[in-house]
Amino acid sequence: MRAGFPDFRLGTVLATSFTGTLSERHGDAVERIPTPQRLVDWLAVYDLAVDSCTPAQLDLARELRESIHAAATAAAIQDALPASAVQVINDRSVQGRAAAVLTPEGERRWRLSSASRVEDALGVIAADAISIIAGERDGRLALCASPTCQAAFFDTSQSRTRKWCDMNTCGNRQKKARFHANYRKNTGSPE
Repeated sequence: MRAGFPDFRLGTVLATSFTGTLSERHGDAVERIPTPQRLVDWLAVYDLAVDSCTPAQLDLARELRESIHAAATAAAIQDALPASAVQVINDRSVQGRAAAVLTPEGERRWRLSSASRVEDALGVIAADAISIIAGERDGRLALCASPTCQAAFFDTSQSRTRKWCDMNTCGNRQKKARFHANYRKNTGSPE
């Protein structure tokens, strides 16, 4: 992490991890890509390295992030997908030029057309969003049970009953709050 910036909340699903670059949406929001360089840093973590990012490209990325969040939230609650969000996701998907390549280890990686095209990386993220929102992957979209977070996440647990976008943050915070409330109730202590 670069000094002065909040840590990235990393997940295993690209599109929903990208929406996690803005967390605590219903509380004190935390912007995890406040500068173009932070977007470059985030993309590098997901093997979508680009050389640079302009403020205009950061705006495109944030627009895509919010569109994915809106569409994933609608899909999670089985509501109609917002037309404007679908349009942005589709636009970013077709504007990107990236190819899936197979590594010698048998893994899929993305090769961007140019190391400086943020749009190519956004196209990969949009394509990932399309595959999960369209139901092409094994799992289900859900919303974090934290009242201040409510992030959309892709639940691939065996039972498909995950409650938190991230157990180490939202889940832990809720469990601690419940523990302290029970402690106060049982001891009569205002703590």
